[in-house]
Amino acid sequence: MSDVSIARRKEKCENCTKQVSVCICVSSTLFYVLNLSNFFSLLPHSATRNRVTTGANSHQEREEVNGQVNEGPQLLLSACLSCDGCISDEENLKISQQNLQEVERVLALNKKCDVSKHKVLVASICPQSLPFFAVKFGLDITEAAHKLCGFLKSIGVQHVFDTTLAAGFSILESQKEFIQRYRRRHHDSHALPMFTSSCPGWIRYSERVLGSLVTPHICTARSPQQIMGCLVKDYFSKQQQKLSPEKVYHVVVAPCFDKKLEAVREEFYNSLLETRDVDCVLTSGEIYCLMEQRKVSVDELDSLPLDHVLGDTGDLVMVRHEGRGSEGFLEHIFKNAAKELFGLDVHEITYKNLRNRDFQEVTLERDGETLLQFAAVYGFRNIQTLVHRMKKGHVPYQLVEVLSCPGGCLSGRGQAESEVVGRLDKALIQQMEEAYSSLPVRLPEVNPALHTLYQDWLQGQDSSQASTLLHTKYKNQSQSHTQPPHMQW
Repeated sequence: MSDVSIARRKEKCENCTKQVSVCICVSSTLFYVLNLSNFFSLLPHSATRNRVTTGANSHQEREEVNGQVNEGPQLLLSACLSCDGCISDEENLKISQQNLQEVERVLALNKKCDVSKHKVLVASICPQSLPFFAVKFGLDITEAAHKLCGFLKSIGVQHVFDTTLAAGFSILESQKEFIQRYRRRHHDSHALPMFTSSCPGWIRYSERVLGSLVTPHICTARSPQQIMGCLVKDYFSKQQQKLSPEKVYHVVVAPCFDKKLEAVREEFYNSLLETRDVDCVLTSGEIYCLMEQRKVSVDELDSLPLDHVLGDTGDLVMVRHEGRGSEGFLEHIFKNAAKELFGLDVHEITYKNLRNRDFQEVTLERDGETLLQFAAVYGFRNIQTLVHRMKKGHVPYQLVEVLSCPGGCLSGRGQAESEVVGRLDKALIQQMEEAYSSLPVRLPEVNPALHTLYQDWLQGQDSSQASTLLHTKYKNQSQSHTQPPHMQW
């Protein structure tokens, strides 16, 4: 982010009496709202009573709204799910520091002779970001990953990882937690349904708006990003590099702006060492913008294999997890639960569209009896539908995979936005989906690296170390929501 200015305004959300503090970052290369950036502009055009228009440095756009032409990109405050001004001044400052200039500052310090300020730069790339670079480079995902690795190392990054390994941990821990919750469902009213926890927009909304209605039901497994942060700062830096964690600067390349908000959560900060598990999140679009600024030719870049967290040599095989492009938590947990709880092998999952392809359900039946019923709920409108049903006590699911972006993580606003600000590039998304689906699938439970790390790093799958580093807690910061007494899960 360059030339960032922060504007504050107090507005009232539509259908709400609360005052909202909206913080808007404006730059010549991007703009986004710190309050759950993915949710703005998703409401129908009829909801246009409350708007904020960005300043002169932003992208220029002409849009016809209610018969009038408006200059500049517009944000619909009624689309913001975090309607109590949830971004504090301290969070604003921390997020504003997650930009290209901060990374370049660290790189510049490394070029000086002051060893006390030198840091080892580590970059971790989300698998949902790689299809973006594959499409932009005109290469397959493996080749694109090697070119991206070559670029990052050319500017001073010393180690480049893929976060698929961390996602494997998150999936396995989520599977285990679901089985535990299912088995105690009759004596624990908060056990089910279990909501997935990898989407920071959904988490912030749950904590600040829904409160106790939802927070006890959120899976405690850390997201792949934050598990990767532990891997880099606790395992790789200490055991592989013999470095103190604060001597490592960890950058994550992600498809979503909200991942910046996740990285600054207080539970992911070590106050003793004054270091974060993830120091900086840059979106795919920001990295691509940096390449354009430096006039980098993909053809001239070295093609370098990604590194192994375990320090192994040899090329890393690019794989994906099952699912639609967002790590597939629902599919993994569904298949694992069918086998673990009912002794049934499920090889293929059939999704049933309810409202649309972003609100789907999956059912496991035996002899006419419904054994499991899961749902995938993506995007603002569908989340609102889910919340409405929850408040009425009409949620039959044992697990709900919730993501704030329509279409899932590949559609993150950090890489899928078109030249018209606030709108998605559907052609690009389709190309990214095709590229992602071309990767071979590997189940995390058959990944030998995970088994090695469980033993060597975490001292076993059920150890206190595994619980501490692979799980977190979510807070009830809402004052108004409680679970209805008639709620039946």
